[in-house]
Amino acid sequence: MQALKIVLEGVTTSFRYPHFMLGVQPSFPLPPPATIYGHVCSALGDWVEPEGLAFAYHFTAAGEGEDLEHIHVLSAASGKLPGGERKALEGNVNPFRRRILLFPQLTLYLNRPDWIDAFRAPRYPVILGRSQDLAGYTRIEVVDLKQTEHVYFEHTLLPYTMATQIPAGIVTLMPRWIDYRNRRRPVFARYLIVQQRVTTAQMLRFDDQTSLYWSDPTAPSAGGVPLGLWFHTFVGANDEALAMA
Repeated sequence: MQALKIVLEGVTTSFRYPHFMLGVQPSFPLPPPATIYGHVCSALGDWVEPEGLAFAYHFTAAGEGEDLEHIHVLSAASGKLPGGERKALEGNVNPFRRRILLFPQLTLYLNRPDWIDAFRAPRYPVILGRSQDLAGYTRIEVVDLKQTEHVYFEHTLLPYTMATQIPAGIVTLMPRWIDYRNRRRPVFARYLIVQQRVTTAQMLRFDDQTSLYWSDPTAPSAGGVPLGLWFHTFVGANDEALAMA
């Protein structure tokens, strides 16, 4: 299978947990699928249809830290300003600490090799995470992926159902996709975050689970074992998906 391979590098990034609103904003250690979808749409310059679009990735950061940001909490106001004009809003500036990841590197694989020209000349500034987290592409190419039985996974996102197979990882609820054409309706799904290296030789295998995995022969191997890739979708039938308001 041919795939579009994009390497992105930046200085900072942050993937905010959506259910933390005040005080502190922790970051997911890996970009949620909704972030990937928004990034792809930014490069192409339009909201692309998510049906049939699939991605896999490998993401690392050299370290982490904290940034101090402000939230402006506003509400409707009555009364007048010192100049006599009617006051519409009033509120306060609330500082909070936000976790940031330093020197991120994202290797993104898309099942759309025909989009290579869009990433060579992205429509909007390349960012990953917050609007101020500028980044750049350092490599864009089409690669031929191979299917093999033995691969290793690390610094990636796997489906929730693989949590029963792998002796590592953290199960996390992440935004899978945000429908901007439907009042930004979010859909969440459960995933398995795997940061340490796990080989298929360490994994349990049940009768109904696959024994072949996509791999990237152009990525660094580990003891002769190639990097494994798991392609996720944004919409469609998926037992991980949870509709939330």
